[in-house]
Amino acid sequence: MSKPVLAIVGRPNVGKSTFFNRMAGKRLAIVEDTPGVTRDRIYAEAEWQGFNFAMIDTGGIEPSSKDVILSQMREQAQLAMDMADVILFMTDGKEGLTTADREVAMMLRRTGKPVILTVNKLDKGYSDDLYDFYELGLGEPYPISSANILGFGELLDKICEEFPEGSDEEEEETVKVAVIGKPNVGKSSLINRLLGENRVIVSPIAGTTRDSIDTPFEKEGQKYILIDTAGIRRKSKVSEDIERYSVIRAVAAIERCDVCVLMIDAQDGVTEQDKKIAGVAHEAGKGIIVAVNKWDLIEKETGTMNKFRKDIESQMQFMSYAPAVFISVATGQRVDQILAMVKNVAENCALRVPTGQLNNLIIDATMMKQPPSDKGRRLKIYYVTQIGVKPPLFAFQVNDRELMHFSYSRYLENKIREGYGFEGTSIKFVFREKGDNYNEY
Repeated sequence: MSKPVLAIVGRPNVGKSTFFNRMAGKRLAIVEDTPGVTRDRIYAEAEWQGFNFAMIDTGGIEPSSKDVILSQMREQAQLAMDMADVILFMTDGKEGLTTADREVAMMLRRTGKPVILTVNKLDKGYSDDLYDFYELGLGEPYPISSANILGFGELLDKICEEFPEGSDEEEEETVKVAVIGKPNVGKSSLINRLLGENRVIVSPIAGTTRDSIDTPFEKEGQKYILIDTAGIRRKSKVSEDIERYSVIRAVAAIERCDVCVLMIDAQDGVTEQDKKIAGVAHEAGKGIIVAVNKWDLIEKETGTMNKFRKDIESQMQFMSYAPAVFISVATGQRVDQILAMVKNVAENCALRVPTGQLNNLIIDATMMKQPPSDKGRRLKIYYVTQIGVKPPLFAFQVNDRELMHFSYSRYLENKIREGYGFEGTSIKFVFREKGDNYNEY
């Protein structure tokens, strides 16, 4: 089931990123930061009182002059309208209500989505100016201080209260496929090619994002929904970070899908933007396939494909499990392989390993390579069981989790992959000691 999405909107310097980082910090203190996602992240997972959700920070872009403030805010508000389940509209309590705040509030009221108004930088939790924000017509303003983490409790309670219940069970058997990648890499063309060749049932419906179309169809008895994330264009009159917005679009699609098809331009090679988008998909635990497009335009010699594949593995080591296919949407080369790969990856994401077989595999692995030790104390693995899917999650009962070195964890992951494949999906481990609930490694 997809996590609900909270989009954080507000004009520059109102404290959006501080709030985002405070919330993300709680989560990221548990899970090691993923390579491929930059430190100035715009996406993170958060948790409040057992409720998990995704956050998108739409801010952080400084306007070059006052003339473009409203243009920037309109773009941020539109992004929130497109993708969010709940919109957090942040304002500045010290500076007070501004024209830009009124402009955005007017647009947000038209979305029909829950909009929660918060007034930041109120270090004492209250100000006489708070009453001014009722003028925006967005209900009660929630006073907070992102810098001092004041007022977060009531605000987060309200956010979680407004999230939708969850997705329909009837969609469980449908594989949702997000075609992601930087602009102009061929995403829409790939979907058109797939539908043109394999269309059985097609009924275009409005997707979550303004520039995406969800297209259900069926092939060989398997139901799919293709999510197209195209439509990002640079606005000539607004100085904006196009990379940031393309990643934001990708995040919205990634949160809703089961398998991501990451398209890379063969002529450009693996770029930083490719790595950032791939990192988001990996961190979200989605199935991943790398489709290298425009392969027909590459001059070939012996080993060209293997060399490119090694470059992908080198540049994106954090998702070495992802299979790669070299395609040409223009000619149709190998495009017919993609849906078969998607189906296989979706099955791997949901694969469960019987506990008895899993423990026999781990016993054999520890006999082949002894667990690490420190100061005379050696790691012991008592028991292993799979406790989750999408992505597969394995719980290890151990004597001391501090003895589980990263390299040995990777060794065990490789052994599980040797035994059961899990191509296209990440694998996650938790290491428990006696009396623990869980601790993620």
